Amino acid sequence: MDDGKLRMSFDPHTIEHLGVKMYSNVPNAVAELIANAYDAEAENVLINLLDNKSGKSICITDDGIGMDFSDINSKFLRIGRKRRSEDKRSLSPNGKRKVTGKKGLGKLAFFGIGDTIDIITKKDGKQIAFTLDWNELLGTDKPDYEPQFKITDCDEKEHGTTIVLRNLKRKSEFDKEALAISLSKLFNLFDNTFNVTLSLNGDEALRIDDKLKYKNITPQFKWIFPVFAGTVVSDYNEKGNISGEILSTEKPLKPGLRGITLFANGRLVNAPEFFGVSESSHGFSYFTGWLNIDFVDDWERDVISTDRQSLNWDLPETEILRAFLKKTMSELERDWRRQRNEKKREDIKEKTKVDIAMWYGKLPQEVQSSIEPIVSAVMYDSELPAEAQTSIVQNLHSLIPEYPYYHWRHLHANVQSASKTDYNKRDYYRAFEETIKRYITEVQKKSAATETDVSLMGKVYGKETSKVLKVAKKYKKTDGNDFNTSTIENIEEGQKLLSMGIMTGARNPVAHEEIAELRDSGLFSEKDCLDALSLLSHLFRRLDDV
Repeated sequence: MDDGKLRMSFDPHTIEHLGVKMYSNVPNAVAELIANAYDAEAENVLINLLDNKSGKSICITDDGIGMDFSDINSKFLRIGRKRRSEDKRSLSPNGKRKVTGKKGLGKLAFFGIGDTIDIITKKDGKQIAFTLDWNELLGTDKPDYEPQFKITDCDEKEHGTTIVLRNLKRKSEFDKEALAISLSKLFNLFDNTFNVTLSLNGDEALRIDDKLKYKNITPQFKWIFPVFAGTVVSDYNEKGNISGEILSTEKPLKPGLRGITLFANGRLVNAPEFFGVSESSHGFSYFTGWLNIDFVDDWERDVISTDRQSLNWDLPETEILRAFLKKTMSELERDWRRQRNEKKREDIKEKTKVDIAMWYGKLPQEVQSSIEPIVSAVMYDSELPAEAQTSIVQNLHSLIPEYPYYHWRHLHANVQSASKTDYNKRDYYRAFEETIKRYITEVQKKSAATETDVSLMGKVYGKETSKVLKVAKKYKKTDGNDFNTSTIENIEEGQKLLSMGIMTGARNPVAHEEIAELRDSGLFSEKDCLDALSLLSHLFRRLDDV
């Protein structure tokens, strides 16, 4: 019952521990005042940082419902009130919002950063002004602290609260933008119905919103919840109630920007972390984001630490939650690697014109198994600049192109022309058959012979002067003299025997046996076909000299 006095009941040592030590930095202290404004159904909050001849101070003004004398005594000045159990509800006074406060300790944030607190609040046509002084509070020898106050009339339509923090313990300069970013990371409730702005000495106000959390961070990939949570194989019954956004960047984040923050009903309840997943994994230096786990605020047991920096992870319900979050992060890291590798392949393809997948697909298995680890190490497991990665891949591709056994770039034009279509289909037997047909045709054209079998080669090539195709006759030594006769004859005989051999030992088996039998038995393999194409390239070059 009111007796015409304002009073705060306290244990000075408790206040000193909770007020000063727990809220000793400006963002956490101001965050408590923002939360009070939100719970008071304010739509607008202005935070003005003042630094002038009178010293530093912070003024927070909201247009919430304000407080009457009874509210101040029974709620504002009462420390440790179990707000939700006493109010029998978790909604704000007019039921517009779900309140963020629980423990009734947030008011001690005042004393964490300032020794003198001026409060002016308006409600129902009354304005009440009073001051809380830290030194007076600790020095009183009375059981209760009784601050002086003044009540005056105001317009019935006026409502809201202004709190001024004076005699600040802070000595350094205010950084408006840094404070705005810090505050954005402590909340997830800024929207058109709750507008919070920050100014320095009354300059142009900076609006605090959720986007400031990731100012200057450019996301490469994003995962939206609960969509991604639905892909995690788990029977955790709250996974569909987890919302939020996790993003990754192209380059590693600074340590202070990494980790996933947990919010409940718009307020931070767990500082950024990765929930037990080994952070030694390369991927976790790229992740940041936030998840809403509002349901923890509805649990009968209070699992949120007093400073709202961590959940109590030793309880059965939080252990289950942590296990699900750990599994989710592991799944997300695997998905990140998949997407990142695909993106790098696309980027390298664009820059180098090398299609990695197609390149691998056209390498023999034993060559691919040697090349792939090198490319993976360069592209996916290193922090080399993109230019260096591109250069290495280009050089590897130049040394080991799609057709390593075929040596495509050095084969005779007739071999390329006759075999390209089938070779690209990896039908090496048909590629060989089409090329040897082309060789027979070219030999017939130059010799006017009509035979189509091995006898054609014996008829047109050889050392005898009667043979119509002479492949070595135009060559002289570098000094202009003739080569030894036996050397020229050996080359002519070689052209004949090689041509007859490829007809007998390659063309005939391929033409008369089932390809599957030749391939699967190893009698005449796909590699044999590629080697035969190389031999045909040599024979075509000799034929060009006729």
